[in-house]
Amino acid sequence: MTALSRVVALDGDTFADAVWGREPLLSRAADLGGPGGFTGLLSPADVDELLSRRGLRTPFLRVARKGEVLPASRFTGGGGAGAEITDQVRDEDVMRLYADGATLVLQGLHRLWPPLIGFAGELGAELNRPLQVNAYLTPPDSQGFTTHYDTHDVFVLQVDGVKRWCVHPPVLAGPLEKQPWGGHADEVAATAAGEPALDVVLEPGDALYLPRGWLHSARALGGRTLHLTVGIRGLTRYALVEELMALAAADPALRTTLPFGLDVADPDAIAPELAATVAALRDWLSSADPAALAERLRDRVWPAARPAPISPLAQLDFADALSGTDEIIVRPGLRWQLTAAPDERVTLRAPGRELTFPSFCAPALRVALDGHAHPVAALPLPDQEDRLVLARRLLKEALLVPAGSG
Repeated sequence: MTALSRVVALDGDTFADAVWGREPLLSRAADLGGPGGFTGLLSPADVDELLSRRGLRTPFLRVARKGEVLPASRFTGGGGAGAEITDQVRDEDVMRLYADGATLVLQGLHRLWPPLIGFAGELGAELNRPLQVNAYLTPPDSQGFTTHYDTHDVFVLQVDGVKRWCVHPPVLAGPLEKQPWGGHADEVAATAAGEPALDVVLEPGDALYLPRGWLHSARALGGRTLHLTVGIRGLTRYALVEELMALAAADPALRTTLPFGLDVADPDAIAPELAATVAALRDWLSSADPAALAERLRDRVWPAARPAPISPLAQLDFADALSGTDEIIVRPGLRWQLTAAPDERVTLRAPGRELTFPSFCAPALRVALDGHAHPVAALPLPDQEDRLVLARRLLKEALLVPAGSG
């Protein structure tokens, strides 16, 4: 079972072609992993563990009541002797706020809770998108947030309890991150007062996909409810426009100073300059280099998703004791690119770093990073010592891990 098949009751191609970015999709537990399909990711007992024994700090916890986010000072304080921090979650305060009707939002769990770290890594790799995972614990018969929209697609995974979701069409199709719902609050409220496009009750094991921009609100029915929200950070064509405009700064015609004394508030005065600028921009765009654009997009996207965690001490011990029979594999979720460099060398790019190697290492690098486990002795280099040196360097750079360590 793939990560996507755990949250969508359609095959991947159908979901991509007919649903993704277009319309909501409800998938029932019976067509996924059953009522307990998501409890292995985060259970109510796990929430207690996080709130009381993990030294949780802000911003990993938000608390909301009646649509308003409460100040962190209401539920955080000093960590006690030996902990030089002032924003550690105080479990007794959280308990009182929750009992008084506040919703608890555990944020960034894709970096914090092991089962969700693994799940987020698998789903992010399938979607080829960075993502985030939050959990929402809502008290009985309560609503944490009023009707709103997100600027990213989401999967809602019902873990525990029962929750009613009302979903309305967008007031702004495909909103960008710089276009949050607060800027359209009146339109959102007016639309939310009408008939919903989807009015459903999510029970344990159910999943709901919402494209960005779709309005939604949720209320716990009966007892408490716990659900996960997986937010998918997608790129838009506007992102390409932003990067193209950054590259366009290299064009002298687009850096030309406007005429002396020009009244930029006068439409008639600005019209010829606008026409000349559009013409210059059109000329530049016709010769824009896809490779340069791809490089900027790489630097923009790669840092947004971290690869799978490593065990630093075990990793170093493995590298130091490495032998030809040991198996290595690329670190799950690692993004990399190998290109030719001057002076008979190759450059290996990964998030936050560039490494150079002699060009004869290129075939061995491609094998080591191809996503399959390989014994060190199988790397295509003529000398065993060279294989060990290369593998050790990649392990100590955290680009490879011991096979089976995940």
